[in-house]
Amino acid sequence: MATQPRARRIAVFGGAFDPPHAAHVALVRAALQELQLDELRIIPTGHAWHKARPLSPPQHRLAMARLAFADLPQVVVDARETERAGPSYTVDTLRELKKEWPDAELFLLMGEDQARALPTWHAWQEILQTAIICVADRGDWKGNKPRFCAPKRYESRFRHLPMPAVPLSATEIRARIAARQALGPLVFEPVARYIEDHHLYQTA
Repeated sequence: MATQPRARRIAVFGGAFDPPHAAHVALVRAALQELQLDELRIIPTGHAWHKARPLSPPQHRLAMARLAFADLPQVVVDARETERAGPSYTVDTLRELKKEWPDAELFLLMGEDQARALPTWHAWQEILQTAIICVADRGDWKGNKPRFCAPKRYESRFRHLPMPAVPLSATEIRARIAARQALGPLVFEPVARYIEDHHLYQTA
């Protein structure tokens, strides 16, 4: 008797990616290995209604993401949120993916801070019904926050994603560029070259 083929496994990793950096890539590598994914979609934010600062133009963030993840064949940089008019919500993206791949198992990658804030997201309960939430479990390198714990009611919809601690943020990288400091291993060389060629983040 033939075994039933398993459902396609697709993960979504959204964010500004302004710029994409080594911690983003570490999380993606961990997810590909831990979740045995067929595909992982990097989805740069479109209209960032929740951010105080304006983002870099989407064409730059998409180009940098393609450079950052070029060595990972399962990764697709998906422009759909940058092409939407008005506020762009994660639930809209998950609805679209579910329509495109109705039989796929969907995963949504995020950090602990985002997981804690999930109940404030638009249609967050539908997000939980549509995708398994995979929370990057890096431990708290600053030691000032407890590990994220999923609410008991929704425990089955969350899983921890072990990954190495990479204490790094895009805010820090932009500040270093504005101060003309070396980036070293914080971003991969093709991304650093793109930033330099296009004079991005020259002022903090």
